[in-house]
Amino acid sequence: MKTAFWAVLWLCTFGMMYWQFALLFEEYFSYPVSLNINLNSDKLVFPAVTVCTLNPYRYTQMKGDLEELDRITEQTLSDLYKYNSFNTLGSHPRGRRGLRETLPHPLQLLWDPASPHAARKDRSAASSLRDNNPPVNWKDWKIGFKLCNQNKSDCFYQTYSSGVDAVREWYRFHYINILSRLPDSFTSLEEDKLGNFIFSCRFNQASCSQANYSHFHHPIYGNCYTFNGENNSNLWMSSMPGVNNGLSLTLRTEQNDFIPLLSTVTGARVTVHGQDEPAFMDDGGFNLRPGVETSISMRKETLDRLGGNYGDCTYNGSDVPVKNLYHSKYTQQVCIHSCFQESMVKECGCAYIFYPRPEHVEYCDYKKHDSWGYCYYKLQGAFSSDRLGCFTKCLKPCSVTSYKLSAGYSRWPSVTSQDWVFRMLSLQNNYTIKNKRNGVAKLNVFFKELNYKTNSESPSVTMVTLLSNLGSQWSLWFGSSVLSVVEMAELIFDLMVITFLMLLRRFRSRYWSPGRGGRGAQEVASTPASSLPSSVCPKLPSLASSLPSPDTSPTLTAPPPAYATLGPCPAPSSLAGASSSVFTLEEP
Repeated sequence: MKTAFWAVLWLCTFGMMYWQFALLFEEYFSYPVSLNINLNSDKLVFPAVTVCTLNPYRYTQMKGDLEELDRITEQTLSDLYKYNSFNTLGSHPRGRRGLRETLPHPLQLLWDPASPHAARKDRSAASSLRDNNPPVNWKDWKIGFKLCNQNKSDCFYQTYSSGVDAVREWYRFHYINILSRLPDSFTSLEEDKLGNFIFSCRFNQASCSQANYSHFHHPIYGNCYTFNGENNSNLWMSSMPGVNNGLSLTLRTEQNDFIPLLSTVTGARVTVHGQDEPAFMDDGGFNLRPGVETSISMRKETLDRLGGNYGDCTYNGSDVPVKNLYHSKYTQQVCIHSCFQESMVKECGCAYIFYPRPEHVEYCDYKKHDSWGYCYYKLQGAFSSDRLGCFTKCLKPCSVTSYKLSAGYSRWPSVTSQDWVFRMLSLQNNYTIKNKRNGVAKLNVFFKELNYKTNSESPSVTMVTLLSNLGSQWSLWFGSSVLSVVEMAELIFDLMVITFLMLLRRFRSRYWSPGRGGRGAQEVASTPASSLPSSVCPKLPSLASSLPSPDTSPTLTAPPPAYATLGPCPAPSSLAGASSSVFTLEEP
């Protein structure tokens, strides 16, 4: 009973231990991570700051290219809303009715059957604006334009519930086609000079120089200036926090000759990013309000992820199946925009003008690619629902530096100081501010504190931790140490060797021993007597020695061993005669 008890107990503890082993190995191969948060304090590299004018071109320079589009837009507003303030339709030689035939995809008023008011009336699904009277209830209608594929077999309406949004999107759609026809040498007007947009620039109480900024042009946001970018020879360093130890800009925000149907926002747009990252004004930027001082405080954060088995991230984007069209540091935004542009080129046969253009590819223009609008809006819907797979392909970078921004606003300049401030700005920049407060804005960008947070991932279960946990479980259930484990391993090894040797001996004794089994007997029987060894066929005793002496009395004697039965040893011929003579002598 004791033996059975201890045997059952040993088996139970053995099973429990290896069940715990399985859990430990499962945890190790799931590759869990721990998040380590460190708070550091040091001098910080000031990030890049990009500011844009919110007006891509001066209307006077683009008026010739936009004249036809503006006239059609004016007619649309007049037919739909009875609004006409441009006073240009009357002077157009083609008149009102023939004007809308010059551009494809006209803006239309569409009946909305899903509206709760739609059951009152039964009208056409699409009603042309030129001969349509505005309905009484606008909730029954939507505004949009029709887009079809190349062979007109599939069409849909890009609709909007807001007339302002519909007109802006429709105008922007045609504006993109006009931009694609402009030559690459078409420059961005007078704002390409820094002084025409930025009245003053200071960093750490020192004036900026031309070497501290770079210029690029955005198709929608206009002329953009990046301060402390990658082209800056000496990057700015912040050794003190506060508004007086950062970047301070005074901007001209007066809407002088803006494109009225495209630039519907006044002010400027700003974004903060790393030196080796492109400025995504749509994704991370926000607008500055005229007549207001905007103070943006920053706090730096870094995140270091573990790649490989511990997470899906990439160190430099080399393992991502998307070509970097921006030729900059890999970020997830760079990859996503490049992925969408690749899909545009593949599906639509042309490049979207807001993203970098691949080599040997033209920008989309419905005069060359008549169905690119249909393809673009379909592709945009697939992109938003991730049917293109861009969000799956584009892995997160393993190392990320971000800036947490918070903004404060105050009126600038004040009522009591605005006269002399505007006077000084006008004299300094040779520019007369007509709209006073609507013509200027002030921007401050600074570090809130020099403490920055570092988030780093580390393996939760390392090999050392795994071995320690295994040893703990072994000690818990068996109370053993390394030496006892070695002793048990030695015992198991000895048992295996002894078992192998015993099996080998048994196998050899059964199949290779002579005289054992039928096969051995046959081999011995077929062997000639002359070739047998003496041990097999011993010499028989001589006849004289075998006969009894005459003095001995006859007694029963046991016959000699029959050695001849061990093998085919032939008996000599004299043996038979000798034996017969023996029995003859015993007769009376």
